[in-house]
Amino acid sequence: MSSLRAPQGKLNSLRVRLILSALLLILLLLPTIGFALNNAFKQQVMTNVREQLSAYLYSVLAVAEMEEGKLYMPEALLENQFNVIGSGLYAIIDRQVNNQNNSDRQVNNQTDSDRQGSNQTDSDRQGGAASDIEPLWSSNSFLGLNLTSPLPHPKVGRSEFGELVLEQQPHLIYSFSVRFAPAEAQSQSAPITVHIIKDLDGVTQQLSAFSQHLWSWLFVLMLVLLAIQFAWLAWTLKPLARFRLELGQVQRGEAEELSGHYPNELQAVAKQLNTLLSTEQRQRSRYRNALSDLAHSLKTPLAVIQSQKDLSPTSLEQVGQINRTIGHQLKRAQSAAGNAWHLGTKISLVSDKLLRTLVKIHPGIQLVYGKPPEEEHIFYGDQSDLTEMLGNLLDNACKAASSRVELSIESQQGKLTISVEDDGAGISPEQRQTILERGKRADTYEKGHGIGLAIVRDLVDSYQGTLHISQGKILGGARFELIFDQQFAR
Repeated sequence: MSSLRAPQGKLNSLRVRLILSALLLILLLLPTIGFALNNAFKQQVMTNVREQLSAYLYSVLAVAEMEEGKLYMPEALLENQFNVIGSGLYAIIDRQVNNQNNSDRQVNNQTDSDRQGSNQTDSDRQGGAASDIEPLWSSNSFLGLNLTSPLPHPKVGRSEFGELVLEQQPHLIYSFSVRFAPAEAQSQSAPITVHIIKDLDGVTQQLSAFSQHLWSWLFVLMLVLLAIQFAWLAWTLKPLARFRLELGQVQRGEAEELSGHYPNELQAVAKQLNTLLSTEQRQRSRYRNALSDLAHSLKTPLAVIQSQKDLSPTSLEQVGQINRTIGHQLKRAQSAAGNAWHLGTKISLVSDKLLRTLVKIHPGIQLVYGKPPEEEHIFYGDQSDLTEMLGNLLDNACKAASSRVELSIESQQGKLTISVEDDGAGISPEQRQTILERGKRADTYEKGHGIGLAIVRDLVDSYQGTLHISQGKILGGARFELIFDQQFAR
């Protein structure tokens, strides 16, 4: 019977395992998809911003003119954001010069700035620039701002895109270096670098709005998927639940076989189980019929022998002993024992009947329940075996009791406990051990405990139960306790 016990723990349930698998899949997959989509959108936005800044840069280069190393820019640009102070879009043009010519170039630039007016800035507008960087021009939108970080200067013909901190605020910057001098004079002409700077507020708001919408919809999708998963699991596991329900009905003796129609994977199991149940029932029926015939065939010759008048008392006693032994062994052989897992018997049906009968047989004994059986208390075994065990224990207790016998039925944590206690003289510890020793006869025990106790002991062993004998705590007499492990039948 112990081999049929189910391992304990929630993780042993298929339903729990499938639910956990679905939860892990959803909770891992959807956030991963969310992070991937969010990152892809951010990359796409940055790519678009870079292309936008590149277009602004070429629009600035298109109106820039270089004459004899001097830069000339129009007073206003076509993109109006370059003309509005603090618009968030700025354009700066500078160039790298040699240190020994830096002072002369700055003087020339200051002279040229008088001709360019507001279109060309001086070194004060770009305070903080390196000594070898010569500022040439900045857009009107840059007025009043100061650079605190060096600007990038890629090689001629190449661009660079990155972030820049301006006025303690993050900005994006796109820089491109170009040389205006003809090919024969390129060695004497320094390249210029055009910088387009844009604040990150608009980009940040766009990314934040997308992230908010993305995670909101992913959360809704997660709830929808969870609902679908639970509905799918309920539909998928419904045959298993019905299989378990019918199996419980068979275990409780409410049905003789599984009658439901199951999916192909379970239908074969149900068919084989029904075949096993039918075969076992037929075999048990034939077995009991054969034993009954054997009992009758043996009892008839014994009855004839006992009727002989010339038999001595010793011979009659031995014939009686043979008759009792045959009855005992036949009851053992007829026990369903471990094959009776599907013969569920309600304990109250047997115990109520025995109490009513034994009260008539022992009118001077008060036979009552200490703890009456509940409706769901079921003995997973043959009804005749339960009747035999309870009947013998109660009958022996009534013979040994002074005035009262109590029967208690309990079921906790898969353990069915049946106890019978009387208010008699009890059983000594030495005699208890003798009773529990295997192979010992029980017909020489103290008053009230005869051959019936041996039958009880054998039946309990056949169901792999345990029999405990102790002194009763309530009535003070002998207490017989039967314990059966029935977790397998849940």
